[in-house]
Amino acid sequence: MIDIALAQRAVLWREGLAALLGREGDFRVVVRPTRLEDVWPAVRRRRLDVILLDAELPGDPAMDAVCAQLCERRPDIKVLILVERWAATLAVLTRLAPQTGFLTVDASPAQLVDGLRRIVDGKPVLDLELAVAALSAGDNPLTDREREVLLKSVDGAPTKAIAAELFLSNGTVRNYLSRAIAKTGARSRIEAVRIARDEGWI
Repeated sequence: MIDIALAQRAVLWREGLAALLGREGDFRVVVRPTRLEDVWPAVRRRRLDVILLDAELPGDPAMDAVCAQLCERRPDIKVLILVERWAATLAVLTRLAPQTGFLTVDASPAQLVDGLRRIVDGKPVLDLELAVAALSAGDNPLTDREREVLLKSVDGAPTKAIAAELFLSNGTVRNYLSRAIAKTGARSRIEAVRIARDEGWI
């Protein structure tokens, strides 16, 4: 039996994946964390084979920090991440392969099942579309802090809220955003977010 932690943000998606995996007969969903900060507490004392992780799962710490923690403290658990596009975060996480693997969110049921079986067997899993995107991505001009601030702007959060969350001053956040906007050639931070995501920089 392959025991799975299903860390997905959307209820319908989570239930659909659980139903899909349940039909395989040898898959068993053991726990279903819905935020990043819940992943480690949910899995640290459980016998698990793999975590099916939504790359857009909300919460703190960041996904790469959660994956690094899992790989360090529970090397027996594999992590298969479902993503929409190639991003700089994934480039960082590839160093954790083959304990971590990546598939796009529109992978077919057969691809998902095969990916889970492969990663549990210790084989690398990287979707072809993501591999091509990784190879074609240009060098990231953004610093880690500029990326972090820009990521916090994805939902249009005000500067004051971003500053409070990152323990920075409003002026510092505005400076990071200004530099990110200039480096992406954008006219606004919303456009900077779009360009950076399209380029795989965030």
